[in-house]
Amino acid sequence: MAQGTLYIVSTPIGNLKDITLRALDILREADFIAAEDTRHTQKLLNHYEIKARTLSFHEYSDEKKLEQLLALLSDGARVALCSDAGTPLISDPGYILVKRCVERDIAVECLPGPCAAIAAATLSGIDLREFLFAGFLPPKAAARQKELARLRDTGVPIVLYESPNRIVAALEDICAVFGEDAPVSISRELTKLYEETVRESAGEAHKIFSARDKIKGEFVVVVGKAQAAGATEEEILGALRARVSSGMAKKQAVTEVTALFSCPRNKVYRLALTL
Repeated sequence: MAQGTLYIVSTPIGNLKDITLRALDILREADFIAAEDTRHTQKLLNHYEIKARTLSFHEYSDEKKLEQLLALLSDGARVALCSDAGTPLISDPGYILVKRCVERDIAVECLPGPCAAIAAATLSGIDLREFLFAGFLPPKAAARQKELARLRDTGVPIVLYESPNRIVAALEDICAVFGEDAPVSISRELTKLYEETVRESAGEAHKIFSARDKIKGEFVVVVGKAQAAGATEEEILGALRARVSSGMAKKQAVTEVTALFSCPRNKVYRLALTL
């Protein structure tokens, strides 16, 4: 009997309409769906009236569960791997299953789709022609600051995941390590009813979220590279003047210079008003 195929299926991070047509086909045709949380995935399946056999597979799954999935695949089963939301393996379980499939020559196919990190990165307005995705920061302050210092020294923008109960503390540490003028973009509740993206300096962002009584939603934080935040006002003004004098609209000039120096948009806008 021919071996089966493991399909890595990206699922919506909020809006159920973000599922791809190919993902729906695979979920309908799969013999089994390996889900991080079967109850969560079942909501998606119910919405699209998909009948499927689901199995739980998460970061706490033991070797026995792993071997069960590998045995199914070896016997020719089509298995769809889903996380709770977004693209599996991106700060989610599943790496070891893919690794074992590769070692045993079991076919693996990826169905591209929603990913919170990429969605927030494209919304940020920060120059991300290169960046580093760092997942979740350590929960303890000392370890978090140490990790942020390491990330700062890479010299590229970083993309982080953070929980609502730690976002204020994380922003405080970002201010301490990157400086309060470091540009940040903070997205939460992406694709959902209360979606929000805050683009500010780290200091201003910390003030905004510190003032809130209740903080809900999962966060994606984009931090511009540290050294770029040190651009002088004269350098920023010079870049603005060059663009405006060439006929560029002031709004577009602000956007370009913000990306050029990876500095807070409100700072560039303030300087543009002096022209």
